[in-house]
Amino acid sequence: MSNERHLFNRIYDARDVIKKAIQALRRGEFVFLFDSEGREEETDMVIASQFITPEKIRFMRKEGGGLICTTLPKEYADRIGLPYLHEIFEKSGFPIFRYLTPKVKYDVLPSFSVTINHRENYTGIPDKDRAKTIREFARFLERMNEMRSPMEEFGREFISPGHVHLLISAGVDKRKGHTELATTLMQLANLIPSATIVEILGDDGNSMSKEDAKKMANKLGIIFLEGKDIIDAWSKW
Repeated sequence: MSNERHLFNRIYDARDVIKKAIQALRRGEFVFLFDSEGREEETDMVIASQFITPEKIRFMRKEGGGLICTTLPKEYADRIGLPYLHEIFEKSGFPIFRYLTPKVKYDVLPSFSVTINHRENYTGIPDKDRAKTIREFARFLERMNEMRSPMEEFGREFISPGHVHLLISAGVDKRKGHTELATTLMQLANLIPSATIVEILGDDGNSMSKEDAKKMANKLGIIFLEGKDIIDAWSKW
């Protein structure tokens, strides 16, 4: 039985949108992901990090407009030695961070970790540079099981600070943000467990409404799904 048929059998009673989203992601396409009512109530563009190209970065910054970030699961971050950014601040000893303790209005602590650039990049911010960093980061995660010291290997390939924001997924059982939902979606699709995401902003500068994001997805032929679709599928995984 093929991996795809095996996957579909395991989530046979999940909504059809998950199957379509998985197919799209495996083709290197975007999906639109709305988190949930009463949370951020935002829609992100989501793509598998392993399929990032300069053209896709350009699409994200022009049609999305928010902050382009790349995710990884907590267990991978732990093996590399990557902490959450608020943990770095807390342990830095600088007094200012006693006053800057993050208190997110819609959730628990934020998922931000460090920012990185690939060492072969020049400034790190052009589309080709960010695409290089993200694509090589995904390949790094894929090779981690072969590494004796992921931390040392990570330092040989990347520098920090950089221009790609890393987000650490705590898992949907602990947090239900775009970081966790998108990372879980990659795992459901049997892809490298890293998503690259960006919030979609409207022409008024605010987060695009759910309905407008749905219209945009329909116009572009992109799958639109909600966090609850992913959580339901994951519960049956």
